Amino acid sequence: MAVGRGRRDAGRARTITDWDPEDTLAWENGGAKVARRNLVWSVIAEHIGFSVWTLWSVMVLFMPTDVYGITAGDKFLIGAVATLSGAALRFPYTLATTRFGGRNWTIASALILVVPVVATILLLANPGQPLWMYLVCAALTGFGGGNFASSMTNINAFYPQRLKGWALGLNAGGGNLGVPAVQLVGLLVIAWAGDRQPYWVCAVYLLLLAVAAVGAALFMDNLEGPGVDVASMRAALVDRDTWLISLLYIGTFGSFIGFSFAFSQVLALSFLDDGQTQAQAVLHAAQIAFLGPLLGSIARIYGGRLADRVGGSRVTLGAFIGMVGAAGVVLVGDSIAVQTVGFVALFVLSGMGNGSVYKIIPSVYEAKARSLPSGGLEPVAYSRAMSGAVIGIAGAIGGLGGVGINLVLRQSYQQSGGATAAIIVFAVFYLVAALVTWRVYVVVPRPGAEHVPAEPVSAKLSS
Repeated sequence: MAVGRGRRDAGRARTITDWDPEDTLAWENGGAKVARRNLVWSVIAEHIGFSVWTLWSVMVLFMPTDVYGITAGDKFLIGAVATLSGAALRFPYTLATTRFGGRNWTIASALILVVPVVATILLLANPGQPLWMYLVCAALTGFGGGNFASSMTNINAFYPQRLKGWALGLNAGGGNLGVPAVQLVGLLVIAWAGDRQPYWVCAVYLLLLAVAAVGAALFMDNLEGPGVDVASMRAALVDRDTWLISLLYIGTFGSFIGFSFAFSQVLALSFLDDGQTQAQAVLHAAQIAFLGPLLGSIARIYGGRLADRVGGSRVTLGAFIGMVGAAGVVLVGDSIAVQTVGFVALFVLSGMGNGSVYKIIPSVYEAKARSLPSGGLEPVAYSRAMSGAVIGIAGAIGGLGGVGINLVLRQSYQQSGGATAAIIVFAVFYLVAALVTWRVYVVVPRPGAEHVPAEPVSAKLSS
């Protein structure tokens, strides 16, 4: 790996043509610095993308029903549409860095998000628009959710196997921090300008998108070489591990992003039921709602790091068992305080599971690469392509869990006026996911996967 080779192309692009992070000597002599620089700006861009994606989790707090004509059920639907769009866009975004380059696509994806932010300003400045216009605008913010897939596949290519859990956890966790960040910005705006001036939230993100685009242009690199293409996506789609890992990611990331959209609304409705006025309920919900996504994002970083040490399958199993217990706390809680503790625990545990599931992916496909017959696809290329493809597919399917969270909560509130039925559904799913993790990736020893010292390997080599 010649770190500097081919970095500049006629002064226009930064391109590295022979990147090999498993080359320890090259890694220690400049490679680590290059990877770290790209990781930093990847985190920044993804962080802002997540904030734009979840922008409507804050905007709905600025939308009293008597002014905008949007009901509580409509607000859950807006969150579901934004989540669905962000999940679906992760499929094409997974291919983007290979086609256009990580640096180039980071610039473009940041500039694209100017459109939904400006559209949000125009909509909120003109109350009384039909529901479909809010749904279209929420769908456009989903482009920020797509950023996750391109960012993760890009960083996966920069880091060696021994550091992927930490690097992917940090990249994703830093991105996930965009959720509490936009909620904190919304809280500051409510405290400073009142609950009828949401434009300042959007103005902040127009500035930050410009910073992300310029930073990526100046400091990131494109990688040439094997990456995620249509062929690897097709191969991943018929691989059994892709679907098992996606199931686990529905439970972890789906819970994180789904609750990120819904938590503020659940809190606001709880405060209204407790006798508070609309303004009081909104303010108190905003003061608390950011804590769950904040702690969950931080937990994702440490979940990936812990998975590097003890194995992604073990951490994932522990996370799902804990989530069953946290859902139980929400169910039996007889006060807003106890239920809030249960929800925050769900955020933290789902965050840890996010990091650990993404450690399972490169471990499984590195093991499969070692089992390739001689004369077949080069193992490093296979592992990189398949890991990147599964990261994108699992990220997209996992995001659909967030759609389910919002739709199930919406149905629960419409039928019973509360979240009890929805929480029971979530708890059952977490139990199923724990059993799958235990049966497929923990109990049955399989040679070669999850290569962690002193841990029996635990993922299968072939479909």
